[in-house]
Formats: sequence, C-alpha cells, structure tokens
Amino acid sequence: MKLRVGAALFGLGVLLLVFAAGLPFYVAPAVSKLPYDLEPTTSIAEAKDAKFLKITASGSSVSIEVPQGNLRSSVEVIPQPDDTKNRLPKELKGDAVIWDVFQTVKRVDTEEVVSQYSTEFALYRISGAAAPWKDQWLNESGANETPVGNVSYSGQLYKFPFGTGKRDYQVFDRDLKRALPAKFTGTEKIKGIETYRFEQRIENEVLATPEASIQTLVGKFAPGATSGQIVYSNTRTVWVDPVTGSYINVREQQHKELRPNTGTPTVLLDADFNYTDETVTRSADTAKDNRFKIGLISLWGPIAAGVLGLLALIAGVWLVTRRNDGGAARHRAEPAPVAPAAADSTATRVDQEPVRDTDTVEQPRPQPVGGPLTDEIPPASTNWKSDDPTVPTQRPAPGEVEQR
Repeated sequence: MKLRVGAALFGLGVLLLVFAAGLPFYVAPAVSKLPYDLEPTTSIAEAKDAKFLKITASGSSVSIEVPQGNLRSSVEVIPQPDDTKNRLPKELKGDAVIWDVFQTVKRVDTEEVVSQYSTEFALYRISGAAAPWKDQWLNESGANETPVGNVSYSGQLYKFPFGTGKRDYQVFDRDLKRALPAKFTGTEKIKGIETYRFEQRIENEVLATPEASIQTLVGKFAPGATSGQIVYSNTRTVWVDPVTGSYINVREQQHKELRPNTGTPTVLLDADFNYTDETVTRSADTAKDNRFKIGLISLWGPIAAGVLGLLALIAGVWLVTRRNDGGAARHRAEPAPVAPAAADSTATRVDQEPVRDTDTVEQPRPQPVGGPLTDEIPPASTNWKSDDPTVPTQRPAPGEVEQR
C-alpha cells in the first residue's frame, strides 16, 4: 500500500513541477494580452466652468457663441471580436484587435451635445499601440459616412503596454492626428495602486481647419480680418497601471483660440477635464482584478505549484525507499527457521515425570542378609569404630556372615 501511495505522490510531484515551469512561459503570456471578447467600457470626465464653442443651426440661420458651463465627456470603447476575426489581414491576425470608440461631450445643465466623434482602429494586443490597418477611420463631423483610411493612427491608443516601463511613450492626439511624446514624470498611488504618471505637453499647435470654417469664425469674432488660425494647446496627464497598462486617471487641460490676422484672439475652448471619482474607482478595481490574475499565473501560481510538487516528490521518494529499507531490515532480523531436533531418549521436561519404558519391568535390588543396603556407603576404614557395643569394631569381609 505504501509503495503505491509513494509512486502516486512521486508522479503528482513531477506533474506539478512541469505545471509550475509551464505557467510563466506558456500561460502567463496569453493572459498578458488584450482579449478578443473584452467587455465594453465607459469613461466619464467632467470640466467645471468651461468655455466652449457652440454652433446652432436653425433653418437658414446659424448661431455662434462661446458660453460657459459644466461639461461632461463620455468615451465608450467597444471591442469588435467578429471584425477582429474576419477583417484583419493575415499579418495582424492573432496579434491585434479592432476597437470602436465613441465620444460625446454634453453640457451638464441642458444635456445639449457640444461635440462628438467616432472612430475605428486596430491596436496590438500586448503593446496597446496602433497597428497599421488600412481600414481605420475617424469621424468628427457627425456625418453618416466617413472615408475609410482618412486617418493614420500611431503611438499609444487608449492604453499603455502590459508591463509599462518608466520611460517616455508616443501617445496619439486626435486633434493633431499624430503622436507626440508623453514623458514619465514619476509614480503616484491611486486607490491602492502604484501608478506611473505620464505628461504630454502640446503648446500652440496650429490645427488643420477647413477654410470655410475659418471664414465663418472670423466673420463672427473678427469682422475686420480676412483669415486666421485655430491654435491648440493641451496638457494631458495620464496615470497608468504599469502591470496592465490601463488608464486609472486622466486629466486634459485643453485650450483653443481663434487668432485672426487682424484683431483680438477669441477663446473657443478652455476646459479642464478630469475623470470622475466613480470612473477612477472602477478603473482601479478592474486593474486590481487583472493584476491579481496576471500575478497568480505568472508568479504565485508557479511558486505554489513548485513547492507542492517538491513536497509531493520528496514524500513519494521517502515512502518508496522507506518501504524497501523496512522490508530488508525485517528480513535480516527474522531468524531462519530451524528444523525440529531429533528427540533425545534421555531428555525429560522439568515439569514432567521421566517417561518409563513399559516393556521393561523394574527388577528389585538384591537384599543382603540381615537388612537392606544403605543408600550411601562410607569409605572403608580399618579402624572404623562405633560407640555401640553391639556393633563390631571391624566390618566383616565381603561374603563373611557375622556370627552371633
């Protein structure tokens, strides 16, 4: 029984050690990737007392103004597993996923839509960077149809790599339609997670704007000007979970203004967007769950399996060797069986009377004349004497009868 148990433990130990070695090399890399069936997520940011451009068309008239109020930006990320399977080219299959993203900015008090956009792109599953996919597109005008391939994404898109490092990354900016460096500026703990903080500074960049839109704005805010530019600045700060690369918190300090060739510049947007506390909490909780899964498979799982495997291996070897040694020891300790000895005809047991031969009749001893023989005979002596006067002073010779 012990031999069978020892062999089973030995086999289990080997299996656990193989499992421990395989987890970090084969299973963990599969977990540290964007899944195909990722659940849709929604992130909400708010800007207090923001200035923003509002254009309202009513019939043939157009109203343009820059009011002030609270804004709410909602960004919804919707993975597309079917498109990922069917539409990606062969060189991207298995390495990239397709996402659709929708953003809507509304005025909080009136729920009026201030701006919105939609986009579709491919990004690499491990790095989170844009993949070179010819069918990507970006729609900022709200039109029903958007030309495919009208944008060329690059850099990080909505997340950082799994295993983010303490270095600078290129992050795509939708207004400029190109990637710019986001510098690593330090670490900061948010909701129990040690995050990496990255900052991207965009200063006084001229936006590519259709001439018709420029003329409309100049006619409203700088009637004496004949042309102008929209200048864009933004300080984007992103707090990233370094294990999963997901955003924990985001802040964007955006500023846009019209600078006519003649006249005073006009602020078109001045807003400080920050993730809401609910969004930060939800992002942190999701990151903690994913970090636990990755750590369980890549670190704690292999350690536990390795320790249990070693214990099972040692116990199995001990049981097997102990079984063999114990049998050998008992074999050496047990005396060899001894054949029964021949019965001794003269031997008798202590507690048993001597066995008499029933075929032999005991003959009485011959009695000498005059009385029985004594059991003991004193040694012969020529001067043997007795105090009894009736006893002769000399023992008669053998065969001689005493005369009375």
